Amino acid sequence: MGEMKKRYLGTNLKMYKTIEETKVYLQRLRELTEDLPQELLELFVIPSYTTLEAARQVTKGSRVKLGAQNMCWEKEGQFTGEISPLMLKEVGVDIVEIGHSERRHIFGESDQEENRKVKAALEYDFTPLLCVGETLEQRNYRISDETLSTQLKVAFHGLDRNEAGKVWVAYEPVWAIGINGIPASVEYVSARHRHMRKVLVELFGEDTGSRIPILYGGSVNLENAVGLIRIPWVDGLFIGRSAWDAENFNKIIRRVLEC
Repeated sequence: MGEMKKRYLGTNLKMYKTIEETKVYLQRLRELTEDLPQELLELFVIPSYTTLEAARQVTKGSRVKLGAQNMCWEKEGQFTGEISPLMLKEVGVDIVEIGHSERRHIFGESDQEENRKVKAALEYDFTPLLCVGETLEQRNYRISDETLSTQLKVAFHGLDRNEAGKVWVAYEPVWAIGINGIPASVEYVSARHRHMRKVLVELFGEDTGSRIPILYGGSVNLENAVGLIRIPWVDGLFIGRSAWDAENFNKIIRRVLEC
C-alpha cells in the first residue's frame, strides 16, 4: 500500500454565523476532529472578520487553521472598509482567502489585484488560498481552460518557486457554487484540475508545480465528496454550506480520509 496523501479540507462561512454561533461551531468541530491524524489532514475554517478574535481563542492549540475572507495588499493607509495584513497578523490568522468569485464578480476585483494580495499574504507569512473559476458564460464559450490559465498566470506573476510552493489554489466554477449552484461532473472537475496542474508545472517546474495543493469547491456534499477526492489531481475540498454544520462536516472529513 502506498503512502497516504495529505488532504486539504476547509470551509468559508461567508456572511453567516454571529460571533457566538461561530464559537459554538468551532468548538464542536474541534471536539469532533481531535482524534484525526495531523499528518494526513489540513483542516481550516474561514469565518467573518468580526468573529476572528473569538474564533482564534477557540481554535488556539487545535488542528483547525483559521482564515480571513479577504485582505488589502497595503499594510495601512486610506482604504476605508479594508483590512490590512497587520490587523490579521495581530488576530493570529493562518490563511488568507484571495480572489473568491464573489470578490471578483460582485466587487469587481481584477486578476492584477489578486496578484498584489497573494504577494502581500506571502510577505506577512500567511498561506494564500487563491480562488479561481470560470463563469457559466465562459464555460458555454468553451474557454474554461483559457480563463483558468489567465487567472493562475496573473495571480502567480512575479513569484519564485519557493514563494509559489506556499500558495494553495481552490478551483470553484462560478456556476457550481452558492444556493443555485449546479454540481459539476467528476469528468469536468478532473479535466479542469488536470489542466491547472499542467499550467503550474509549466510555470514552476515539476518539483514545485506538482506540489501546490489544488482544492475543488462547488456544491460539495456528503454524497459527492468521495468521488471528487478520488480524482488524481484533486488535493482537497473547499466546502460550502454542507460544512456549516460541524457534525456534517466531520462526516465528510472522515469519508474523505478513508479514501
